[in-house]
Amino acid sequence: MYRKKNPEEIEFKDFYQPFGGKMNADNRWIRMAGIVPWDVLEEKYARHFKALGRSAKKVRIAIGALLIQQRFGFTDEETVEQIIENPYLQYFIGLPEYQGKKPFDSSMMVYFRKRVTPEMLEEANRALAAEKAREKDKDDGDGGAGSNSGKLIVDATCVPSDIKYPTDLNLLAEAREKLEGMIDVVYEGERKPRTYRWNARRDYLRAAKNRRLSLKMLKKALRKQLSYVKRDMNYLGDKELDRLSDKERKDLETIKKLYGQQKEMFDNGTHSVSNRIVSLSQPYIRPIVRGKAGAERPTEENVRQWDA
Repeated sequence: MYRKKNPEEIEFKDFYQPFGGKMNADNRWIRMAGIVPWDVLEEKYARHFKALGRSAKKVRIAIGALLIQQRFGFTDEETVEQIIENPYLQYFIGLPEYQGKKPFDSSMMVYFRKRVTPEMLEEANRALAAEKAREKDKDDGDGGAGSNSGKLIVDATCVPSDIKYPTDLNLLAEAREKLEGMIDVVYEGERKPRTYRWNARRDYLRAAKNRRLSLKMLKKALRKQLSYVKRDMNYLGDKELDRLSDKERKDLETIKKLYGQQKEMFDNGTHSVSNRIVSLSQPYIRPIVRGKAGAERPTEENVRQWDA
């Protein structure tokens, strides 16, 4: 059986504390207690009980205890202990005065979870979130100090970007793997051409896992990856690309530009090219030289180590 609450529910100013003192009206639990739609939730909560039987715990005790547990991640036993020690939590769950004993046994939390549906908890949380959003909008509208947050970048010509550390070998290997996936899509249902993908993967790993990669070994690995990429692009150039998605078509155009840049640097023995692509997923990103003003520019040997 469920008995509905007394219409003259106690206010925080009337909350009796045997040790004296007054409740702080600005406490978060006092404010939250006035926001949660207890009346609406009580109607839904009362449907779980029959007309006769023992009187059940009030909806404010059940939902209030679950909200406290949800906010802090307490166990059932710890939730009850925290409520015993905190008069604000006792007011939040609807007790008329502070009491130093358990308002309910921790085993009741199991029944609370059965009777309080996720929708009821979500409704209470929505009410609290809406109030918090209104308070934030009010604070932002005041224009006071501290209303803004975050990092402001004034020089928009140079902004940080999170990309994988770029190397020529890794970029070519990534391009080759993307091309192999496109070949699988375009040649689906047909006899696929030989891509030698296992050999290509082996050649890449042989160089990428070498902790002391010499310049000669690096050039050999780059030459092989360039040949694998060129072969795969030729296979796609002879087919209709209607089966590819828009993203895959854009990736293919980026790979063609990347191949042209890498082939030019390999043939000329240089380590720089105009509008160099350093990320296939973000081809518009361009690297810049970092360091203190007047510092020594990177030497050719350092660049070679960077590419390795």
